[in-house]
Amino acid sequence: MKELHRQTCTWHEPDIIAQELIKRWGKDGLIWLDGDNTKLGRWVTLAANPIDQICCRGLPQEINSSNPFEALRKLNQGHWTGWISYEAGAWTEPQNPWQSNEMATLWIASHDPVFKFDLKNKELWVEGYNQTAIRDIVFWIQRLGKQDENERNQSYRNTKIPLSAWKWQQSATDYSKKVSLIKDLISQGDIFQANLTTGCTTNLENEVCPVRLYEKLRKCCPAPFGGIVIGAGSAHNEAIISASPERFLKVLPNGDIETRPIKGTRPRHLDPKEDANKAIELVTSTKDRAENIMIVDLLRNDLGRVCRPGSIYISQLVGLESFEHVHHLTSVIKGSLSSNKSWVDLLEACWPGGSITGAPKLRACQRLYELENTARGPYCGSFLKIDWDGTFDSNILIRSLIMKDLKLRANAGGGIIADSDPNEETKEMNWKLLPLLKALT
Repeated sequence: MKELHRQTCTWHEPDIIAQELIKRWGKDGLIWLDGDNTKLGRWVTLAANPIDQICCRGLPQEINSSNPFEALRKLNQGHWTGWISYEAGAWTEPQNPWQSNEMATLWIASHDPVFKFDLKNKELWVEGYNQTAIRDIVFWIQRLGKQDENERNQSYRNTKIPLSAWKWQQSATDYSKKVSLIKDLISQGDIFQANLTTGCTTNLENEVCPVRLYEKLRKCCPAPFGGIVIGAGSAHNEAIISASPERFLKVLPNGDIETRPIKGTRPRHLDPKEDANKAIELVTSTKDRAENIMIVDLLRNDLGRVCRPGSIYISQLVGLESFEHVHHLTSVIKGSLSSNKSWVDLLEACWPGGSITGAPKLRACQRLYELENTARGPYCGSFLKIDWDGTFDSNILIRSLIMKDLKLRANAGGGIIADSDPNEETKEMNWKLLPLLKALT
């Protein structure tokens, strides 16, 4: 067992450290798992210059494809961070149809050392196995001067993407029609719920550092499970930028599990009274509660495949959580892994996430394949983090931007059930996505 070392530093905000890391090592391989200084978003992890990395691409039966879950089972001890794409489901359920995607199915990197930030107490330290590297990087950080605020902000202010630059994958009318098709499938007993998504794309005129885009996004849309991961090596010029409010799976070294599915959303309002009314409307909505409870049941079933019998329980059922732009309904499910199972077994058993697929999951995935125009790729996938002690954490990559070369993609969607109104679902999809697009203007 390797010995972990830690050394404290003078406090700097995460964006300062991120900029300095890019100056020293470049953007490739940078990971920044961010927080919003709430109870769930207290901690931040930052690192650059990975010492090892793994990349998997393709679907089963495709040339040179590889199984991302088997790759995760072979990880060495250390600190690993990366992403896994929605279409990794092809390796857990190969009988279902899946769309091929140009983004890596899995990209994950090991860093040593890494920066850790405690946003609540304004504490910063560097930790890892490599004592020499820790001493060097701490010495370097302690010598940083206070950067001029105007100079620091100028880099992302110059990166602007107007709303008019985005091209939608489908019209509002087409999206509404597909909602109606899902309602027909539900009425026929084919499925109970499906999470229909769509999105928009833009082609950037010049190369843009994805960190500049994330700096703008985090300022407007802070989130407890947001961040940015920039690929390197064979995933060069691929990046995921996220303002996700949703934890997918967390596993402690003792095997304790937590998942926090989100279903049910309302926009925030500047007027406090109207904002409170929106929250009340959400909490009392039978439609949104039903949507949430269906996914709770689905996830309880998924967890039951790898958990100790009798260990699964619900610590919060359909609770209200409020963020910068939206109110959400969130449930919290907990359990304990069976002694012969690992976090990879759990991830595989629960993949793709129930909150972004539907119920029954496999049938919903099949219908979504038929209705959605393009592969989701990392959207609706997850950021993955394995800490030094083996703690595993992940999010659901909603409220996220996918970057490949000079192409940027943004997506949104919503859960459709029998009571869904096609026009209202279309409006919801738009106001979920609009804050991300406006943040980049």
